Formats: sequence, C-alpha cells, structure tokens
Amino acid sequence: MEGASYQRFPTVKIRELKDDYCKFELHSTDVSLANALRRVMIAEVPTVAIDLVEIEVNSSVLNDEFIAHRLGLIPLTSDRAMSMRFSRDCDACDGDGQCEFCSVEFHLRAKCINDQTLDVTSKDLYSSDHTVVPVDFSDSGSGIENSEQRKGIGKDHAKWSPAATVTFMYEPDIHINEDMMDTLTLEEKQGWVDSSPTKVFDIDAASQQVVIVDPEAYAYDDEVIKKAEAMGKPGLVEIYAKEDSFIFTVESTGAIKASQLVLNAIDILKQKLDAVRLSEDTVEADEQFGELGAHMRGG
Repeated sequence: MEGASYQRFPTVKIRELKDDYCKFELHSTDVSLANALRRVMIAEVPTVAIDLVEIEVNSSVLNDEFIAHRLGLIPLTSDRAMSMRFSRDCDACDGDGQCEFCSVEFHLRAKCINDQTLDVTSKDLYSSDHTVVPVDFSDSGSGIENSEQRKGIGKDHAKWSPAATVTFMYEPDIHINEDMMDTLTLEEKQGWVDSSPTKVFDIDAASQQVVIVDPEAYAYDDEVIKKAEAMGKPGLVEIYAKEDSFIFTVESTGAIKASQLVLNAIDILKQKLDAVRLSEDTVEADEQFGELGAHMRGG
C-alpha cells in the first residue's frame, strides 16, 4: 500500500564474546538484512594486507612469487583500517599507494648462517607502524624483502577478508504434541528420539517424557517429522523457523576483534543504505526539476 511503513527496529542479544569469536541473536528483522550483514562482514569490511612485495635478494628454495603470495596471506592487525584511505583513492600519493595515509611499510631480513634449516615466520617482519603488525597466534632461508601493506576488502581478494567464518541460522520453534506423545511406549519414544541425526531431543529419566535439550542443534532435515509419519503419528511434532529471528556465529582471522567486525559491518551497511537513499532523492529531484536539478548539482 502506498505510504505504508515497513520500518523495523532490530535488536541484538550477545550470547558469547571473545576476541576472535562472537555469537549473537538478531531479532525483529528479515532474512534480507541478516544476509546483507553476513556478506558485508565477509567481503566489505576493510583490513590491511601485504599487497606489494619488492624482493632484493632471495637465495632460498622458494621462488619470489611463492614468498610474495604467502606474505599476502598473513593477517595483520587492522584496527585503524577504517580510517585509512584506499590506495586507489588517495590524493596524497596520486594513487601510488606509498604514503602514510594509505599504506604501511614492512621489512623482512633473514639469513641462515649454518647448515640447519632456518624458520622464517611473521615475527621476522618489522613494521613502520606499531599499530599494524602480524597477528600473533602463539606464545612464543635467506632473503631480504620490503613490502607495502594496503587497505582493501575481501571482495577484491580473500587476503583482505577479516572473517574466517560468518554463518547464521533461523532460530527454530519446536512444539511437541504431548497428548500424542503419551500414547507411545518408551521404546517407541526412544526410536523417535534416535531418528534425529543431532541431539535435539532426549528422554527424561525421571518422568520418561520426551524433552527438548538443544533446539539449535536441529538441522531442518525433517527426519523426526518423517519418523512420526512412519509411526502413524503425523503431527507428533511441529517445527517452524522463526523468520524474524537469527543466530549468528562470527569468527575473526585476528585482524580485528570479532565484536569490531560486527560493528564495522553495521557502519558500512548504514553507509550503503544512505547512498541508496541519496540516489533515490537525486532521481526524484531530476524527475521533478529536470535539467535544473542536474544544474544545481553541478552536472
């Protein structure tokens, strides 16, 4: 209906939060927004990664291209990536990507001086900016390389993606017909419970009633529904997906914290929506004022 408002006010409930892991619930919205948020987290939240490698000396058994590729896949701390410029848009260096506003310089110098194998790791990289360093996942050759770290997004190359995994699922709504369940023997109940590939249901030892132990383990495979129908008990259980409630699982590569990944994705999604709103206003102005509207914008 013209003039009708479909505005919603999504809410978020945090379930678990670690530096590299986040699990939360998203309510009062639809799947289009949930999937947009997932895709932005994977492909459009910027980080910094090694993009240009200049190798001066390489006497190792690994060729230059292999080393450059491996360097590019090292996750770097990217807390200031949102405030950095994309090298292609940087006017300070005319898009060369070699200035303090759009890049960070790294150096790697390693030389093996004995007959033993020398392990060269990300800890051997020296950064010109202490806020951009290789992510440390632990407690603890011969070559000289210089490299430039640039801001980018996962849509351009996977090395810039800050997300290891981002998934969401519909929150399941499970209802057991208790009256129909009481007509089953204990053996039939156990057979029905065991028909689920995942541990969604169990039998209470005291009451011998079927209980729901983990609704989120349900994989929407319909196995328990098929089992009930095969037993001649259709309607024994009803399972629906709540179409306005989602459970997100986010794992970060370590470039930024999982919580910051979610917040950055929301900011970027808001910017995209603002751009769409602005473009709609522009089209409407053009339709209303014609050439005058374009002239007022300088077009």
